[in-house]
Amino acid sequence: MRRFIATNEHNKGRDVAIIGGGIGGLTAALAFARSGADVTVYEQAAALTEVGAGLQITPNGARALNALGIDKALAATGLVAQAVAPMDALSGQRITRFDLSTQTPQYRFFHRAALIDILARGCAAANVTVRLGMRIVDLQADGSFSVDGARVRPDLTIGADGLHSVVRSHLNKPAAPFFTGQVAWRAMIKTDAAPPVARIWMAPGRHMVTYPLSKDRLNIVAVQERIAWAAEGWHHADDPGNLRQVFADCSWEVKSILGAVENVNLWGLFRHPVAPNWHVGSIAILGDAAHPTLPFLAQGANLAIEDAYVLARCCGEASSVEAGLKAYQGLRRARVVKAIAAANSNARNYHLSGVPRMVAHTGLRAMGAVAPGAFLGRLAWLYDHDVTG
Repeated sequence: MRRFIATNEHNKGRDVAIIGGGIGGLTAALAFARSGADVTVYEQAAALTEVGAGLQITPNGARALNALGIDKALAATGLVAQAVAPMDALSGQRITRFDLSTQTPQYRFFHRAALIDILARGCAAANVTVRLGMRIVDLQADGSFSVDGARVRPDLTIGADGLHSVVRSHLNKPAAPFFTGQVAWRAMIKTDAAPPVARIWMAPGRHMVTYPLSKDRLNIVAVQERIAWAAEGWHHADDPGNLRQVFADCSWEVKSILGAVENVNLWGLFRHPVAPNWHVGSIAILGDAAHPTLPFLAQGANLAIEDAYVLARCCGEASSVEAGLKAYQGLRRARVVKAIAAANSNARNYHLSGVPRMVAHTGLRAMGAVAPGAFLGRLAWLYDHDVTG
């Protein structure tokens, strides 16, 4: 396994400010610190945490995290995924099963808060300074900004500040997102030990994804096509009865899972354009700040992790910050555009009805029976990608 080593010393002693202490921001902090930079993370929340519940770290994201020296903590915390299983939500029958056990590194399920904790401990060990409760203001073209009454002038300023990024708006003209006609619920329930399988419960106009987390928990993300608009963000509470009603005609197992939901959050799914500019001068953006992704390929966190690693590596290899940032966008943009398009396609495929649904399910069964490796083969461009190479 490769460890993060810059091919030269351009990051050594560089003063790097990272705005946002989520998964992408902390990964970037760790990557820059590992290559010798002096890193400060500015997080506006009072604690390093993350809303939501579970996430999937696929092999492409795991390679970058492992190379940053936190592989043992990841192995001790995440559940190793055995398979993904497309399901007919109406009948409850499994359509097929695609094996994930051969993936290297291993495909894992994590609670978001657990991954944040691992990254935070890695950052602390690498002497990253984390300042909580800090809201930056007056960001200037030279990357300087004010925070807590003081003016900060770093060598490099990185916006890892998420979907509604302040830094993105500084680098790009405003671009209004549009409602996709889909809403999503996120919930987590206690359950008996469940097999480490991601199940995709598909029904006309809706679907639900379930997979286990540590401590006998089951992560649930459910999506429905509908005209009624809902706000973005995971923090909007909803009545669990609304979620149950959407899947009321589904199998007993689906209804049993949803019957155990006590608290659920609802958010609208909006499509944001990939930012045209990921950098200007000594300012850059990564993750959702650069390319918000719909949750249909389990790649939001993984792409942010890849971004963070590549950004630190490019800045370490280039003779100037500006050259490093140009190389970073050049290496990343086409890949994230392809991943976003694949996620959008999944959204359509999960919600088929009538004859197209029957044809698609028949095709999945045939693939699972005749060419089980074809599923992973179609995703090789995604999972086999190695930003550490």
